[in-house]
Amino acid sequence: MGKAKTHQGTAKRITVSARGKFRRGRQMAGHLKVTKRPKRLRALRRPVAVDGADEHRLRALLPHARRARERSGRGTDDVGQTL
Repeated sequence: MGKAKTHQGTAKRITVSARGKFRRGRQMAGHLKVTKRPKRLRALRRPVAVDGADEHRLRALLPHARRARERSGRGTDDVGQTL
């Protein structure tokens, strides 16, 4: 079995939050900004969460993106007891 490789195009566009959620940039913010109101442009700068229906696809494209439970030090100790 080959190595699980990260899709580099996706890795440049998607980030993982501290809680393990995928975040993406918004569309419609690349050009023609003169016609958009400042409030709308501020909202377009903020990243948004990826829809849950697409999360399984992103897990396949980003196999090394860790989930929040794996990242935190809590969970179970080395004996298997819940902390």
